[in-house]
Amino acid sequence: MPLRITRSSDPITVERLNLCIYAPPGLGKTTMAFTAEAPLLLDFDQGAHRAANRKDTVRVTSWNDVAGITEADLADYKTVIVDTAGRALDVLSADIIRGNPKHGRGGALTLQGYGELKARFVAFLKLLNGFGKDVVLIAHMDEQRNGDDIIERLDVQGGSKGEIYKAADAMGRLFVKGGQRQLDFSPRDGSFGKNPGQLDVLDVPHPSRDPHFLAGVIQQIKDRLNALTEEQREAQERLEKWRAALNDVEDLDGINAILSDAKDAPKAHKALLHERATKLGLSFDAKAGEYVRAAEAA
Repeated sequence: MPLRITRSSDPITVERLNLCIYAPPGLGKTTMAFTAEAPLLLDFDQGAHRAANRKDTVRVTSWNDVAGITEADLADYKTVIVDTAGRALDVLSADIIRGNPKHGRGGALTLQGYGELKARFVAFLKLLNGFGKDVVLIAHMDEQRNGDDIIERLDVQGGSKGEIYKAADAMGRLFVKGGQRQLDFSPRDGSFGKNPGQLDVLDVPHPSRDPHFLAGVIQQIKDRLNALTEEQREAQERLEKWRAALNDVEDLDGINAILSDAKDAPKAHKALLHERATKLGLSFDAKAGEYVRAAEAA
């Protein structure tokens, strides 16, 4: 079977996202998550009742509560919220040890157990994405000290936090500044972030004022990623047209005729022009501001 190559000029449309939001307890992570589009909360943390705007919820006490989830179960929803990702991994770990006691020791996973944890967690996220759903992973924040510096990390067991970092397309930190809750996707000194949509720091409104806040954020990230894809496609098309035009140029007059068009062109266009001129035995005369035959330049 031939290798399926996506050309640089081919669009890659982003239709769904895995989004991770982390913050200390009590900042309203779940409340904000419920402002996503048509959300369903998988409540591993047993804290949905504290949300100010609670929507449909599955109270999860064991992995069996979600292991058999189907596309039909999620037909009425656009976003699946995992609250919290750390607790979900704890529940999955318990299920792994229950199924194979050799994967646990003293209640903790062995190396083989962690391997199964990573594989099953990633498979679960892919399953949800395969149903066409956006996934919001909520995580508590843990503060660690490095000398005088405070480093913020996800409060997730062991090496499994790495799977959340890798699975998340975007990662934002929720915090309070000057009495205003804010959401920041950019990585900072001492804190993590993923900001593929290049969003500025966002003020987080109360859900009564904007009940669709997170839905708008997720859509904005998708729109910016897809706009970038379209810009890349258009830029590649312009470059290919430029390359084709240069291939039709066979002499000095032709190169100098197209030179004026290259003055405001991107560097890649100018590089192609110079490459074509060199192949035709021409050199650029800086004083004259045009190409001449290499022998004349010498």
